[in-house]
Amino acid sequence: MTHSGSSNTQANANLIGALRRVFALLVMLFGVFLSYLFFWPVPIDPVANEPFPPNPAGQGVFAANQKLDAAELMTLGPGPEGIAFDAAGNLYTGLVDGRILRADPNGNIATFADTGGRPLGMNFDAGGNLIVADAKKGLLSIDAGGTVKILTDSVDGERMIFVDDLAIARDGMIYFSDASTRHAYGTDLLEIYEGRPTGRLVSYNPATNETRVLLDKLYFANGVALSRDEDFILVNETFRPRITRYWLSGEKAGTHEVFIDRLPGFPDNITEAPDGGFWLALPGPRTEQIDALIPSPLARKIAWRIFNLGISPVEQHSWVVKLTADGKPVASLEDASGRIYMVTSVIEQDGKLYLGSLATDYIGIIDAP
Repeated sequence: MTHSGSSNTQANANLIGALRRVFALLVMLFGVFLSYLFFWPVPIDPVANEPFPPNPAGQGVFAANQKLDAAELMTLGPGPEGIAFDAAGNLYTGLVDGRILRADPNGNIATFADTGGRPLGMNFDAGGNLIVADAKKGLLSIDAGGTVKILTDSVDGERMIFVDDLAIARDGMIYFSDASTRHAYGTDLLEIYEGRPTGRLVSYNPATNETRVLLDKLYFANGVALSRDEDFILVNETFRPRITRYWLSGEKAGTHEVFIDRLPGFPDNITEAPDGGFWLALPGPRTEQIDALIPSPLARKIAWRIFNLGISPVEQHSWVVKLTADGKPVASLEDASGRIYMVTSVIEQDGKLYLGSLATDYIGIIDAP
């Protein structure tokens, strides 16, 4: 009996010792994890930002819906973001590998040109040249034969590292966005974690070859669109998120103001609608977690470390939004299921909306409401 009791006591002691070692290991691992969260070096230098305005998701025009479910999918290749149409109705879009594809009305697809960079926003000028905002190469012009020419890749003696989107005025002036002066294409997610406004709205005059900064200190300058009367131009600030209006003529010429800032997601591209309004693409939603990070640089550093563990706050949830000429949202088409996701551009052509994406290999096509 005594021997049996000693064995039980020893077994209990061994168990307690093992539990203590496991507990000590867990404490050590937890300490390592905390050290990682708070002290691991990060490639960002965040600053405090003002909180975002209230999120209108689920309210009014932005009432939840799955209207984008009706979209047809047209497979083209990886990352068909910017979309443009020529006078003959051919569709053009740029891919991740630098190619620009042309799809005719019968669905025949061919390579039109290769920029050797990353073509994003695009539009045709009055001479039939395809003007392209290439994130890596700058502002480009491509003639009918597919020959690529660099219009400008620098401003104020400094090379631009993220030319993003453009709009062309009737007088030939090209307005385009330089998304960031800190982070080039492919590292743009760093912008939302840093919260530093380094984006710019830039103009290029083909008659004089002058490149000029119109507006700076933008929070990731993205989509660009002109008003019907061309008295103002809009530029999306993706990581604020809001749209800023810059006045080109009239009493307010040279000044800027917020056009709309109560949005349920982060704005990417914006295009002119045939009725004088605008079509806006919101590729990702605002969430309570993301909104809560904005005022705190420390919280954004921690969030970056968590993101690098493979835990992403980004949801596959996109909107296509119609705005009036004065910035009022009047229609919203949504997909929260991930069937169509990362919708980064929308353009209306012949009564249909064409939806580009940085993340898919297809574009969506749906009747315009």
